[in-house]
Amino acid sequence: MDTSSPDLTIRHAELQDALEISRLAWQLGYERSPEAVRVWIECLGTRTDHQAAFVACTEEEVVGWIEVSVENRIQTPPFALIGGLVVKDGIRGAGIGRRLCEEAEIWARQHGLERIRVTSRSTREAAHRFYLRDGYREVKTSLVFEKKLSEKA
Repeated sequence: MDTSSPDLTIRHAELQDALEISRLAWQLGYERSPEAVRVWIECLGTRTDHQAAFVACTEEEVVGWIEVSVENRIQTPPFALIGGLVVKDGIRGAGIGRRLCEEAEIWARQHGLERIRVTSRSTREAAHRFYLRDGYREVKTSLVFEKKLSEKA
């Protein structure tokens, strides 16, 4: 797929994208229902200065998405964080991920941020190569710890 062709569009995620965003999330092992994605997109409408989601679309379907947010932490100046990026299996490597990252970087600059970060599961070596080729550099290695706060969680 030629990502410079007019049939690929990058735009803000919309409610009608929820099903396809959910399906793409499943390709990376994230089990988010279309309804949960719809609710999340609705919430984005109230926080557009802190978080955004973009989709890559052909005329027929959503083929990728990226989510980016502003991170304000006590120990570091604010930065943008890519919370998720996925391109449809079978068309990865065609430049769609690059286009989505560019959109996230533009959004981050428009919000006065000087850095953008992304975390990636240690087993996703192809993703690591993608980010390194795209100008990102590894700055630290972390473990993620989680604790359930209720039986329902």
